[in-house]
Amino acid sequence: MSPKSVKEKAILLKENRLTNNCPVCFSNKDLVLYFHQKVVRNRLYTKVTNEITPTLACKKCSSTIYPVDWTDDIERVFEYYRKTVVPRKTSFRLSTLFLVLLLSTVLIVAALVLWTMYRETTR
Repeated sequence: MSPKSVKEKAILLKENRLTNNCPVCFSNKDLVLYFHQKVVRNRLYTKVTNEITPTLACKKCSSTIYPVDWTDDIERVFEYYRKTVVPRKTSFRLSTLFLVLLLSTVLIVAALVLWTMYRETTR
């Protein structure tokens, strides 16, 4: 499979508004902390991973605040909210296309085996 056929998506688990000051614009009402869980999809399966990604963004200045810019207060609030996140259960689900391909392969192999057995008995 080519890398283009694999799609990674993030499911929003939790969104929290923070009252801390933004390190960029110093607004204290517009910080939002997001927690996303990674989902990998392609034509044959869908897999929900246990990888959780936090993102801190400011709505006022439209910037993403990276962990190196976080203050001690933001760190403490982040640790609190990180403990409250409940991830979705990890799962692996096969697609209909995979099941159709598997069934087709089994039927073709069974037909070939039966055909060779029939030819052996008619000799």
